[in-house]
Amino acid sequence: MTGRLNSTQPYALGLYRVVVGLLFTCHGAASLFGVLGGAMGTHGGTLAAGTWPGWYAAVIQLVGGALVLLGLGTRATAFIASGSMAFAYFDIHQKAALWPIENGGEASAMFCWAFLLLVFTGSGAFGLDTLLARRWAQQQPTAEQTPVAV
Repeated sequence: MTGRLNSTQPYALGLYRVVVGLLFTCHGAASLFGVLGGAMGTHGGTLAAGTWPGWYAAVIQLVGGALVLLGLGTRATAFIASGSMAFAYFDIHQKAALWPIENGGEASAMFCWAFLLLVFTGSGAFGLDTLLARRWAQQQPTAEQTPVAV
C-alpha cells in the first residue's frame, strides 16, 4: 500500500499546488477587482490602489497564486507568498488575540504553511517547472555527445 501511495505522490502534490494556487488567486482577484464578494470588509468593493499593506498583499495573492497554480517558479513564488501570509498573521491578526481561531487569522496561517511546504517540495506533477526542467535536460548534451578539444 505504501509503495502505491508513494508512486502517486507527485500527482497528489501537483493537485495540492493547483488548489492552493487557485484559492490564493481568488483572494487576490476579490480584493483587486471586487469579484467573488469583493475585498473583506468592503461589502463587495475593492481595495484602493497602493494602500499599505492590503493592496500589495492582494497583488502578491493574484500574481503569486497564478504562478503557483501554473507551477511556474513555484519555490520562489511560494517563498514570497508564505512570507506575505506570515506578515499578515503577525502584523494584522495576532494583535487581536494569540490563537488564529480567536483573531480571524486561520486563512493567513494555513496559506503561510501551505506555501512553505511548496517551497520545500516544488511543484510536483502538472507544473510548468517540471515541463521546463525536462525540456532543458533533453537539450543538454550527454557526455558521449560533448565534443572534446584536442
